Amino acid sequence: MSAARSSPTPAPSYKDVPTRAVSVRGVDFVYRQLGPEGGVPLILLHHLTAVLDNWDPRVIDGLAARRRVIAFDNRGVGASGGSTPDTIEAMARDAVLFIQALGFEQVDRLGLSMGGFIAQVIAAEEPQLVRRVVLAGTGPAAGPGIDKVTALTLRAVLKGFLTRKDPKQFLFFTDTEHGRREARAFLERLNERTDHRDKAIALTSFRAQLKAIHRWGLQPPADLSRIRQPVLVANGESDRMVPSENTLDLAARLPRGELIPLYPDAGHGGIFQFHDTFVARALAFLEAQPDA
Repeated sequence: MSAARSSPTPAPSYKDVPTRAVSVRGVDFVYRQLGPEGGVPLILLHHLTAVLDNWDPRVIDGLAARRRVIAFDNRGVGASGGSTPDTIEAMARDAVLFIQALGFEQVDRLGLSMGGFIAQVIAAEEPQLVRRVVLAGTGPAAGPGIDKVTALTLRAVLKGFLTRKDPKQFLFFTDTEHGRREARAFLERLNERTDHRDKAIALTSFRAQLKAIHRWGLQPPADLSRIRQPVLVANGESDRMVPSENTLDLAARLPRGELIPLYPDAGHGGIFQFHDTFVARALAFLEAQPDA
């Protein structure tokens, strides 16, 4: 009599993976990791106010099907220790220290919104550390409209309070029937993790991030020619937070920039709204041969 075959163990999902911590110069940085071991890891850099639980599990799980993916809370954010810096450059230095603390010599990066600002600084300042970059819903220093993020965000927070809705519904998605439906689906996905959730961002960290973004919007225009790595750029066609013209500008000015056509009827959260097509395109880009 033959033995019964055991069912294969399902791959872990982002909503289930444990939260770990690593000491970065005496400060604990929390992170979550999933996907196959080996190869160049993909490090994620998140948006304003975001903690580990704000990554769309469909994006993370899709990427982690073929890549080791690591999401983390930078200094002072969520359950990570320390105080949040009020400049993008300082946030970039902390992110580099986190990567070094994990022992990686080279990484790929996915930066969303503010995380895209940080990713640009790291790619320019630490070129040996970064192999490929994906930038979503972001823009260069001094990009049009970036200095207005603070006012826009505070209005959305107030509107969310008055309507008892998550501000991301107003900031990340279009105000169309389709956009509102996608917003609801996204917010439901963010609640799929029920155990050991991350801490919400503290008000002091929120203020520091707003100040950093405002400074990024007002500082001298970026010299994007310094970023020599291949860069894939994505966004919705109607981004209110970091206007979509910044996405087109990045793709045009980056020496090895590559544009995903702007997602229709989508805004700042375009990669979440179009998670299936985004994941497929991002994996193809990350897995391309060096001479491709």
